[in-house]
Amino acid sequence: MLNVKTLLFRVCKNTTYLLKKKNITENLFPVKETKLIFTFHFKLKICLKMKDELSLLHHAISLAKKSIRDGGGPFGAVIARDGKIIAEANNMVVTSHDPTAHAEILAIRKASAALRSHDLSDCVIYASCEPCPMCLGAIYWSGIKRVVYAAGRKDAADAGFNDSLIYDEIILNPSERKVAFIKESNAGGKEVFKEWDKYEGKIPY
Repeated sequence: MLNVKTLLFRVCKNTTYLLKKKNITENLFPVKETKLIFTFHFKLKICLKMKDELSLLHHAISLAKKSIRDGGGPFGAVIARDGKIIAEANNMVVTSHDPTAHAEILAIRKASAALRSHDLSDCVIYASCEPCPMCLGAIYWSGIKRVVYAAGRKDAADAGFNDSLIYDEIILNPSERKVAFIKESNAGGKEVFKEWDKYEGKIPY
């Protein structure tokens, strides 16, 4: 079976030959052969990148499957930079007795530790399923700008992981949520931020 690179090379070569044979490059379009080859080279790079991304996504899915066998939740995540894996994790909510131990959260923690930085803006996360609201927040805070995932939130809901309540609750005023949110305005919470604003050694994030 031909690989993607060989296939596109042959398409490029054959197309160039046909255009020359029909004299299209000279009489119909102001397109040079070099431009045609460049176009196919560009498409080749895109296809190869898509292939790499699919491979990383498949790896996240394999982590999710292994997690099931290991007693964890059916979720896996991989964080990569320039196509190289920086961190990977599976859902460990039950096995670690930690409700926040989602695959994406754990992968972000590992990646940040490996890179010794809270800024993962040059990384991509690959998840076996669309990240939940908690993980979505962590992704934004980490600076990650690209998320590639396989299953959707409806697929997760059908399997018993329904996040619709959380999505609905987020947009409500805190006083209207099902979980009791009590704000004590006179407790001095604002003083913390005043101190933060004055602190010269702070690192904004």
